[in-house]
Amino acid sequence: MRRLTDTFTQQRLAHLGSLSAELPGRGLVGRLLGDGDPVLWVWNPGTGRQTIVFAAPARDGWLFLWSPGGQGGAGDPARAAELIGTSLEDASDP
Repeated sequence: MRRLTDTFTQQRLAHLGSLSAELPGRGLVGRLLGDGDPVLWVWNPGTGRQTIVFAAPARDGWLFLWSPGGQGGAGDPARAAELIGTSLEDASDP
């Protein structure tokens, strides 16, 4: 069972790392957090808004999930970064 967990952790890290690489070009800051179940903390310095992004296996590959209710395919990290950036733009939204 440990080997399967290690494989998922490595896949999560790879997906979150590819998403993290897309953030600076959109004015966002990201930091990987956690060891066994890594997540990506994303912050928009312009608005102060932030979110945590999870990478989860799905039926057709992997998904990025973030609040409130955001999701994007891990196969297109540039698009996911764009969607996350849009969700963190307006400081007046909760």
